[in-house]
This record gives sequence, structure tokens and C-alpha cells, in this order.
Amino acid sequence: MKEYSPHQKKIIERYYDRRDEIMLGKLGEMVTEVILAETDKRRDQLWGRIEKAMKNLKVPPRLSAHILTTRDAEVLARNVRDWLKQAKG
Repeated sequence: MKEYSPHQKKIIERYYDRRDEIMLGKLGEMVTEVILAETDKRRDQLWGRIEKAMKNLKVPPRLSAHILTTRDAEVLARNVRDWLKQAKG
């Protein structure tokens, strides 16, 4: 097992402390990508990634199912904005 320096340990610790916030930022980027996607194939791929991201973030299943059923990027964007506020809270 690799030993980390104290500096490296702090960096790793800060990453895990902010992990949800980082994942929410990536989810926000995916919202933009979905809006700008030019093909249905690309949109389908992005919605698959969005589904995985929401599962990793432990979004309530009912809310996740609603967002994925409607595939409404605006609804997702509003929720991501709210989740980011809570994470920074």
C-alpha cells in the first residue's frame, strides 16, 4: 500500500469532503451538453450518464424517475441549482 505525504493526504481529504459538490458541477455541465446535443443518440448517452450521476448522488428515486421520464433539461437544471445551494449551505 502506498504511503502518502501529509500534503497529499490533505488534498485527498479535501476532494472527498467536496465530492458531492464536484459531482453536482459535472451534472450541471451535462445539463448544458443535453441542451446543446444535436442528435438523439448523443442525448440518450447523456441522459444515461445523468441517471448514473443522480444515483451516485443518492437523489430520491421518485424525483430521479420524474426527471428521467420527462427528460426536461430545465427541470434538471433547477434541481441541480437547488442541490448545489444545499451542498454549499
